[in-house]
Amino acid sequence: MSTVKACLFDLDGVIVDTAVYHYKAWKRLADQLGLKFSEQDNELLKGVSRVRSLEIILELNHVTKSAEEQTELATLKNNWYVEMINQMTPAEILPGAKEFLEACRAAGIKTALGSASKNSGTILNKINLAGLFDAIVDGNHVSKAKPDPEVFLKGAEALAVKPSECVVFEDAIAGVEAAVNGGMKVVGIGSPEVLGKADMVVSGLDKMSLKMLNGL
Repeated sequence: MSTVKACLFDLDGVIVDTAVYHYKAWKRLADQLGLKFSEQDNELLKGVSRVRSLEIILELNHVTKSAEEQTELATLKNNWYVEMINQMTPAEILPGAKEFLEACRAAGIKTALGSASKNSGTILNKINLAGLFDAIVDGNHVSKAKPDPEVFLKGAEALAVKPSECVVFEDAIAGVEAAVNGGMKVVGIGSPEVLGKADMVVSGLDKMSLKMLNGL
C-alpha cells in the first residue's frame, strides 16, 4: 500500500510555463529604463520574488533606485504580466499535467498547488484547472520564499496530511530544497544535473505515472 496521500505541485514550469511572460514583462521594463537585460540574465530570476528580481536587474546594470521607485517599477511589471496571463488558454497546460492530476484524484490522492506566484488563481482559472486542486497555497498566503518549506507545509496542513505523506513536484532548485527542508519526497521536473537533490527527476508530468509515484 502506498504511503503517498498527497501531491503538491509548483505552478510555473510544472503545470504551465509562464516564464516567457515574466521575461517579456521584465524586458519591457528594462528597455523602458534603458537597462540591459538578456534571456541569460533572466535565468537569475527563476523562483525569485518580484522585488528581488527587480533588485537583480538593477544590480546587473549598477543602477540604484529608491524603495518607492522600486515598488512603482515592480507594480508596473506585474500589471504588464497580468495583462499577458489574462490571455492564457488551456492550450498552454504543459504535456501530461492535466492527465496526471486527474489520475491522482481518481486514485484518492489529494492535490494542492504550492506556488510563490500571487497570480496563480488567475492562471488556474484561465487554463480551467482550478477544480483539480483540493487546496491552493500561493504567494498571497505565505511570507517566506522557497527554499523555506512554508508553502508546502501549509499545503500539507490544508490537506490534513503529514509532510512525510506528501510528494512535491518542482522545477527549481530552491523548490526542491524547500520540499526536502519540509521533510517531503520530491520529484524534479527538468534536468537531473540541476535537480540532483530530488528523489526522482523526469522531464515533465507526461513522463510520470502512479506506479512511479508509489515507488518513491
